[in-house]
Parts: sequence; structure tokens; C-alpha cells
Amino acid sequence: MTQKTILNDTHRALGAKMVDFGGWDMPIHYGSQIEEHHQVRRDAGMFDVSHMTVVDLHGEQARAFLRKLMANSVDKLRTPGKALYTCMLDEQGGVIDDLIIYCLDETFFRLVVNAATRAKDLAWLCRHAVAFSVDVRQRSDLGIIAVQGPGAREKVIGLLREENRAAAEKLGRFSGIDVISAGGAPLFLARTGYTGEDGFEVMLPQEQVVAFWNALREQGVMPIGLGARDTLRLEAGMNLYGQDMDETVTPYAAALGWTVSLDEGRDFIGRSALEAQRAAGTAKQLIGVVMDEKGVLRHGQKILAATGEGEVLSGTFSPTLGKSIGFVRVPAGEPGAVRVDIRGREVPLRVVKFPFVREGKAQPGILE
Repeated sequence: MTQKTILNDTHRALGAKMVDFGGWDMPIHYGSQIEEHHQVRRDAGMFDVSHMTVVDLHGEQARAFLRKLMANSVDKLRTPGKALYTCMLDEQGGVIDDLIIYCLDETFFRLVVNAATRAKDLAWLCRHAVAFSVDVRQRSDLGIIAVQGPGAREKVIGLLREENRAAAEKLGRFSGIDVISAGGAPLFLARTGYTGEDGFEVMLPQEQVVAFWNALREQGVMPIGLGARDTLRLEAGMNLYGQDMDETVTPYAAALGWTVSLDEGRDFIGRSALEAQRAAGTAKQLIGVVMDEKGVLRHGQKILAATGEGEVLSGTFSPTLGKSIGFVRVPAGEPGAVRVDIRGREVPLRVVKFPFVREGKAQPGILE
């Protein structure tokens, strides 16, 4: 059965085109995906991401539990409110999910996991939590609204109680804080996002979500669908679970080696497999590409490189750049001249470093 967020009727009233997304009925756009993309880059837009799952971990050994389960080191989180991006791996080093951890205190950590991986994530967490006496709580009572763009923080802070605004203004990147809205809603405000722009991801009680969404609209924040969210995250060089990585690849093969902490004395699940792969080298690599000719890169298209055949993982037209961009996976080694097979026609691609766009502008070397 298709699931719906608390904002489903609101999306439909706004004229959203709805699609199935991982079993959820979600808005793909509200009229113009391109305009929504530019709105986030120019000012501020908001996304209903209540299909994602908040999981709270409680227990004296919560930190030890996360040290065992995560490829990145939770010991980097020494200050309450700080956040960490990481992958959760299986014994073979495959990515079960990528997620964000928030340290709220030494016995309380919060995770935000992907919608499509909710069931397997919870099963994996609960399976391993027993040995650490950690209580795993799915917070189905919370919704999430992401507000992103150069004007996003100012607009959200304008909806807080006066006594909370200074703390919200000082909140650093990859940090979270509890505040109260002017309407009395308790908010967990996290300075994180999935667009490459500044902003907040706001977690709040389900019964307060619609009112806060409407208050944001009154502040001039435009609703944005999942279509623009995808073009924004790819421009920002951010992976999509299930498309750019899954259990069949390790962080090293997904260009996420920077999220792996091989800190001394920590035996996390998947570590031995990653150490073996790092020593031997990965068989495949994820690289960024730009197509200067007309056309659009799409998932599954065949890639031809000097090292062998590969495929497009994520591909789209970049509204900011005016060209098609993508992540492709090819055999390891110097890729040489790279081409994509589009209906039997081999189109040349440029291999580039990503992110493709930062703070609304093309990164050096992306445009030629």
C-alpha cells in the first residue's frame, strides 16, 4: 500500500504532480521543475521529506554501539548537537544505508535514514542493539521539512520565538538545536541538507507540520518537488542511495572513501573488507562527467572508457550549468576518453571533479 505524509492533501491542493517514490506518494513538482531548481539556488525552497525516518537511540552504550555499526567515527562527535554523515555497512563492506547521526548527549543519539531502507535499517539496528542494551525508537510522530537556499535560514529564523533566534543564527553547519516556533511548535533545527545550499532540516511533531509549512509559504518559501531535489543534489555531488550505491558496492567504489575512518582500535562491521579492498584496490570507480553536446545522461546508459565498459548511475540535465551531468561507474584506472552510448550514438564526455556546482556557481573546470 502506498504511504502518504501528513502534507499529502496540501501538496494536492497546491497542484503538485504526484508520483510513487519508494512506496510513498510524493510531489515530483508543482508546475515547473526547472523553476523550482532555480528558486532554491536563488533564494529559498522547502521540501517535504517526512518520508524519511528519524530513529532515536538511547542507552549508556549508545556511542559504543555506533562505533561498531558505522564506517565513520562517531568519536568525532564530542559536542552535543554536532552531526556526522556516514555509511552503515554489512560484513562485506556493502552500504546498507547512508545517514546522518546527531549527538544529543552521551546517552542519546539521533539518526535520519532513507525512506526506501527504513525496514532493513531498523532490523539491522535492532539486531545489533541487543548486545549494547540500546533502545532503538522509530520516531513516527515526527515529520521533516527541509528549507534550502541562500535565503532559507533567515526565513526559518523569522518563524522562531524571539528568545531562540540568536542561538539559531549562531548554529554551525552540521549541527542541530532544539527551539520553539512562534506558533509554539517544538522544533529540532538541523543545519544540514541535500542540495548544496545552506539551510535547515526541521524535525517537528506531525500535528504541527501543516501549520509550519503554511507559515513558511507566508514567508515566501516556495514548495519544491523531488524532481528539483534530485537535480540539486547531483549538481552538489551528493550520492543517491539505491542508484549510486547499495549493498553491492563499498564506500570506496562509491567515491565515499572520505566517510571511512580507519581509526586505531575500532573494529566496525565491514572494516576488514574495506581494509582488504584498500590494499588491493577497487575493481570499479565512480567518476563525474559532463556532456557538452546536446542530450541528457540517464541512469543505465552504457559508458565506454579506456579501462572498459561501465554505466551511468545518476544522470540529468543541470539547470544551473545548462548541460547534462552525471555520475558514472567504470573499471578502475585512468579512464581516458570516455563516451556514452545514446541509442547507438557514441557521445564524448568530459571527466571532471565534483561537486559540479557550489554556492550556486559552476566549479572551476566544469564549464568550457
